[in-house]
Amino acid sequence: MARTTLRPLAIIPLGDCAAYIEFSDKLDLEVNAVVQRLATVIQARELSWIRDVVPALGGLALHIDPDHPGVDGDSLQWAANIVNECLKESLVESKKMPRLLDVPVCYAPEFAPDIEEVANRTGLSAEEVARRHAAGDYRVLMIGFAPGHAYIGGLDEKLSVPRRASPRALVAAGAVAIANDQTVVYPYAISGGWSVIGRTPLTIFDAGRAEPSLFATGDRVRFHAISKEEFLEMQV
Repeated sequence: MARTTLRPLAIIPLGDCAAYIEFSDKLDLEVNAVVQRLATVIQARELSWIRDVVPALGGLALHIDPDHPGVDGDSLQWAANIVNECLKESLVESKKMPRLLDVPVCYAPEFAPDIEEVANRTGLSAEEVARRHAAGDYRVLMIGFAPGHAYIGGLDEKLSVPRRASPRALVAAGAVAIANDQTVVYPYAISGGWSVIGRTPLTIFDAGRAEPSLFATGDRVRFHAISKEEFLEMQV
């Protein structure tokens, strides 16, 4: 059903140069899809006083130039006004097909330190955990936590496990992990508390590329299993 009546629940200041407009305080895939379309509409206006538009799970952040001559008075109010104006437009889904990214993953034990624990929690075998993860049809819900770090929805509900009780100080670049109803691919070696069930040989984030992040909001994602030998051959 179309969210034609979607309205902000809150407008939260993020310092003096940004505002977060919240539509849902929990993950709602329908709200998330509308937020992504709303972000596209705002970006298309190319307003000089808006520095950036960043869609999140249940809202979006507008980064504002508070000293711009077009912003007269309360920048939070300006942010609210532009959001409400755009919500009056028809936020129809784009006819342009989203990108489909195919991501190879090696689910071998040495790349999947938590796959046995996930198997025990879910009552599945490690092989079935890998099979179910690779069988999903996923969508990038947002980029956050770190540059290039994509939160990806569409995880098989049977694989829904909570975050680890003790986060790791360092998770390997390319690690594929799950928590609750999402999956992530760590863009480089950083800390993390999700259950790691595999690793991809792809370079997820490279600041030297024209498009540093492999993932972008709205991308469709599919994973496919590869062997350890294939992983080593593909690793750059």
